[in-house]
Amino acid sequence: MRKSNWGIMPIIFWLGLFLVVPMLIVVVISFMSRDTLGNVVMGFNLDGYKRFFEPLYLGIYWDTIVLSVITTGLCLLLSYPLAYYIANASTKMRTWGLILITVPFWINFLIRTYAWVLLLRTQGVVNNLLIDLGWIAEPLQMLYTKGAVLLGMVYTFIPFMVLPIYVAIEQMDKKLLEAASDLGATSWRAFWHVTLPQTKSGIMTGAVLVYVSTTGMFVVTDILGGAKSAMISNIIQSQFLGARNWPFGAALSVIFVITSLILIALFNRAMTAKHLTVKEGR
Repeated sequence: MRKSNWGIMPIIFWLGLFLVVPMLIVVVISFMSRDTLGNVVMGFNLDGYKRFFEPLYLGIYWDTIVLSVITTGLCLLLSYPLAYYIANASTKMRTWGLILITVPFWINFLIRTYAWVLLLRTQGVVNNLLIDLGWIAEPLQMLYTKGAVLLGMVYTFIPFMVLPIYVAIEQMDKKLLEAASDLGATSWRAFWHVTLPQTKSGIMTGAVLVYVSTTGMFVVTDILGGAKSAMISNIIQSQFLGARNWPFGAALSVIFVITSLILIALFNRAMTAKHLTVKEGR
């Protein structure tokens, strides 16, 4: 028992040094203030937290949550069928499917994001193609819109949803599906009562990865959304790097972490309750 405890000590030390300590520093700074030059001034202050409740920042934070939830939902709807197909395909098709899913990671993230600018801009590939086909007379404004940001988010984070679900489907007990078929269950009923509950861990992992990554993403918003679209991560970035208001940026970061943990806990509870309901209904 002591050997196992000593074995996890490096992990605890690493998490404490690079996760807990920086977060504690952010929490401490969030209760301070700044002077006219942007320097952090020691002393207890709640101005950063009070400022968050201004209509401007509440609206931006609400937009961030809505965009993150929609992105997570779309990634789940698109990823589950794809992961299910790859997991049940032949060995050759499974290999190629996983390669295609991971190909985006081989290319620089900024290059992939700017590629969408070339596709969506007024004189871009999509508009020129639609005009050449005669489907539209004037170019559409697709870039620098919320739709472009949503498209960029889904494209960027869909692999983070596919891979955990694929692993969960790959590890599930296939004999239960055979038993359900022998007992007369339809394909849909077997999926709902056998496959879905067994892959809940993959869904949960993918949803957390996509949601947290989306709320913290500011590059896609800057490039594809422009000045018309902003998320709380953009505000945090500007407060630390542009406005030099570290206490306010730290306060926004603390609020972001707390609310994200609450939403993740609620989602996990809803998934658990759904799983129990399905088991009781068998």
